[in-house]
Amino acid sequence: MRKTTLLLIDVALLYGSLVAMLALRYQSNLGGQFAIHLLPLTIIFVIWLVIFYISNLYDQRTLRNTIFFYSRLFEAIIVATVISTSFFYLIPFFGIAPKTNLALFILIFTMLEFGGRSLFNSIVETRFKKLILIVGDNEQAQELTLFIKENPQLGYTVKEIIDIQQTAHLSEVMTTANLDTIVISPSAYQTPEIRDIFYKALGQKINFYGLATFYERLTGRVPLDAIDQIWFLENLSEGNKRVYETLKRFYDIIFGLIFGTISLVLYPFVIISIQLGSPGPLFYTQTRIGRLGKSFKMIKFRTMILDAEASTGAVWAKDDDQRVTGIGKFLRRSRIDELPQLWNIIKGEMSLVGPRAERPEFHETLKREVPFYEERYLIKPGLSGWAQINYPYGASVKDAAEKLKYDLYYIKNRSFLLDLGIILKTIRIALSQAGK
Repeated sequence: MRKTTLLLIDVALLYGSLVAMLALRYQSNLGGQFAIHLLPLTIIFVIWLVIFYISNLYDQRTLRNTIFFYSRLFEAIIVATVISTSFFYLIPFFGIAPKTNLALFILIFTMLEFGGRSLFNSIVETRFKKLILIVGDNEQAQELTLFIKENPQLGYTVKEIIDIQQTAHLSEVMTTANLDTIVISPSAYQTPEIRDIFYKALGQKINFYGLATFYERLTGRVPLDAIDQIWFLENLSEGNKRVYETLKRFYDIIFGLIFGTISLVLYPFVIISIQLGSPGPLFYTQTRIGRLGKSFKMIKFRTMILDAEASTGAVWAKDDDQRVTGIGKFLRRSRIDELPQLWNIIKGEMSLVGPRAERPEFHETLKREVPFYEERYLIKPGLSGWAQINYPYGASVKDAAEKLKYDLYYIKNRSFLLDLGIILKTIRIALSQAGK
């Protein structure tokens, strides 16, 4: 609801800024000028909204009055300005090149947007708080409580966490506190006395959620210790995804061919850079685990020195890895090293979006150490994914467990709209990392 509200506010501010600019510039011919500017500016507005989306300006976790938020908002406006200016000069179809008009529009919109976002963020952070009670004290309940405290913009306040043994206290709190939501841990469901208390409270207009569902809804990831085999049977049934998977394969082939063809322009520059940076082969193939545990050969541009693991065996890559060449660091930050994987996508071994393909050497360890790790192989691995854009590169079992939470969220909620968002945000991350 908040995302929709913000989107509508931005649309109103964009068109309001357009009208204000035209009113300042063309008092006597406002209607005629509005008709001239409406279509080209509407196209520009769509581009602006997409840029705002991939900059996470509609993500509730970022909607706070912080320097981080406003610097991201300013960067998005700068990028949108550059694209808008290029649009009118590279595509002179509309017959206008509004230098002064565009500058005035951007000035008006920037002031209105900063003011509107500041007011919206303040209201969300300080008002309309919903009171939450969590029943069942465990690690995930504590994590959820901490997450809510660190993100007041989500609009929730945790009253307390009640242990399943405190049934009398639970009844008292539910009677006296003005609760909006009760979050129930799996252990609480198994306690007859607590189930009876909840059943009697159905008339109190309280929202009841399972811990896994509410945790997922707020954080965008699935808590591993709050789910079991029943969760997978209820949430990861693949029968209703057949049409989606068929169409996704079609889009993988089409866009794999399109992106692959376009990327050929970069190959000569990449090849020369790799050869100058370190002698050896241009491409690097590595065995990875794919859908349903089937292995395949993934291909990438080589970014490490020759025989990088000859003396150590398979090890996780890490920040400032000494095995990575100078040009290899740039190729990794910009994701250019992964362009050859488009061939894996066309072959059907990978998809544009999905969990990261893991190496067999690490797979066996992770399968033993991380619960439900094999379930991430229910779908094809991806060139990018929900975990890749939300969590930094993993280099340990703990990191793999955290990324699995995001992978399970994606597997459950995957859709064309989510895939599009991941692809757009991957492009932003790649461009911003390449500039570092």
